[in-house]
Amino acid sequence: MQFLLLSLILLFSVMEDEMLKISLPENILQPLFSVSSSSTLNETLEFLIEASRTPSGRLDLGSKNILSVVLRLCQSLSYPFGREILLLSLKLLRNLCAGEMANQNSFIEQNGVEVVSTIFSSVVLDSDYGVIRMGLQLLGNVSLAGEAHQCAIWHQLFPARFLEIARVRKRETCDPLCMVIYTCSDQSHEFITDICGDQGLPILAEIVRTASTVGFGEDWLKLLLSRICFDESHFPLLFSKSCPDGTSGSYETAEFKDDLFASEQAFLMEILSETLNEQINEITVSSDVASCVLGILQKSTGVIDSVSGCKSGFSSGSNAINVLKYSLTILRDICAQTGQRSSHQHGSEDAVDLLVSSGLLELLLRLLRDLEPPAIIRKVIKQGENEDGPASSSSKSSPYRGFRRDVVAVIGNCAYRRKHVQDEIRERNGILLLLQQCVTDEENPFLREWGIWCVRNLLEGNLENQRVVAELELQGSVDVPEMAGLGLRVEVDEKTRRAKLVNVSQR
Repeated sequence: MQFLLLSLILLFSVMEDEMLKISLPENILQPLFSVSSSSTLNETLEFLIEASRTPSGRLDLGSKNILSVVLRLCQSLSYPFGREILLLSLKLLRNLCAGEMANQNSFIEQNGVEVVSTIFSSVVLDSDYGVIRMGLQLLGNVSLAGEAHQCAIWHQLFPARFLEIARVRKRETCDPLCMVIYTCSDQSHEFITDICGDQGLPILAEIVRTASTVGFGEDWLKLLLSRICFDESHFPLLFSKSCPDGTSGSYETAEFKDDLFASEQAFLMEILSETLNEQINEITVSSDVASCVLGILQKSTGVIDSVSGCKSGFSSGSNAINVLKYSLTILRDICAQTGQRSSHQHGSEDAVDLLVSSGLLELLLRLLRDLEPPAIIRKVIKQGENEDGPASSSSKSSPYRGFRRDVVAVIGNCAYRRKHVQDEIRERNGILLLLQQCVTDEENPFLREWGIWCVRNLLEGNLENQRVVAELELQGSVDVPEMAGLGLRVEVDEKTRRAKLVNVSQR
């Protein structure tokens, strides 16, 4: 039975090939067969595809005008009849245009972009994504040739064709689509304005929706979103657009509820967080973007109340929790940028100052105070208790594993060589609170390291903060671990019962 089925498939393929040979004009078939010893069109195209894998092969086939012939072949095919021939033809064109300028130029001169666009309009996008992917890869190779090639692609496909393809929920089409859009718009002010405008943002929102659903396999998505959201500062608009139809996306004025944020928005925040962390020295975040992220953080903290009292483990899978998490990690890296850059680069400095003036520190210190202290600190600071009981009923649970660490990390980076931040933390009685974060905590990996970094930045060059730490009233002699990480030690004077800082190396 299986043998019979294979025989029928082979027979059908041969019959299809023969029927195509009958229906196709001789001026298309003859040039193709002349460069191949094959007897069928399929075999001829496969032979040419193999020959086009090398630079010398592409150059040779280009000199024989094969690209022009294959474009005419694509125009002569009737979809879906001849689909396999069409797919092989697009693959051959893709190879011919891979870095070979003569073929890339010929493709534009022969109206190749229009041919491909017509193919896109004729196929069933959702079901025949293989043809779409091959066509996009072809256009991607052509777009690398320069401005004229990019203009031809953009004017033919933007916005309608791009939007149609962006709605195909397939990774196979999403990756090359991102490549084409990024390559065409990266160096063009006109095209960047287009993709960030009213007609372009829906395309980007659909790309985000597709990638959040099926994932992505190449870095073109990250490059595109970084360009739009960071370089062009259009993150606020794209974040609002990245909601399914029927939702308002207006998180600024809405009351918090579990479904306030969409999975697409959480995905967008995740991608931008990863990209910023990977390119922290190359990306500059504008004040508008930083302010938007802070606003998102402020709204997303409402999720903490919804998970408080849940003792069965950390919540996961919540869009609001993920938005909260990535808001903090983005702010952490924004605050880290200034100290790593030369003094003439002020983008991040302005962003951090805006964050501080907009209540960032007040918010973060409140979040820390509302949490129950780390277990080891509860044992140290309890006074008048006969046993180590649970945290007070007013304390809130961490919404996710590592939440405390992320909050401390933002504060620590923000305090780095910023005296006004150091002073505000002291004025808000935050020094002791932050000293309490310099401990090992299994629910917050690297909390101790971030806590030590934070305390170090609070004390550096700030005599008043150093004085506060030295005058801390402690209940008995306590070896404070965070001070040891800074080469210091807190000791309690037996007579005055006040603490003082001692340099460990001098003992």
